[in-house]
Amino acid sequence: MDRPEATEHLLVITTIDDEDTARLLAAEAVEQRLAACVHVVSAGRSVYLWQGQVEEAREHTLLIKTTVARYGALQDWLVQRHPYDTPEIIALPITAGLPDYLDWIRQCTR
Repeated sequence: MDRPEATEHLLVITTIDDEDTARLLAAEAVEQRLAACVHVVSAGRSVYLWQGQVEEAREHTLLIKTTVARYGALQDWLVQRHPYDTPEIIALPITAGLPDYLDWIRQCTR
């Protein structure tokens, strides 16, 4: 089996304040093949600057595994579905990983 290029894959991070919505977004992203897997991390405390004020919120983190080819569709979908006006959507390249796992991500997002 050819080794998939690691740079074809992304870890996309977003946060959301409601667990039910986080779980719904995770399931829909996988069902629509925008992601192979979404790991929902239990709520933690976010401290951030928003409109000139320091804010705090309990937020769940979604760790979304996808490909560069699916990123545009995933980002557009997240912007439409996310309840925040300006959601955190950060994509990090996966530069290394188990070849079989990386291939699985690619297969699931076709």
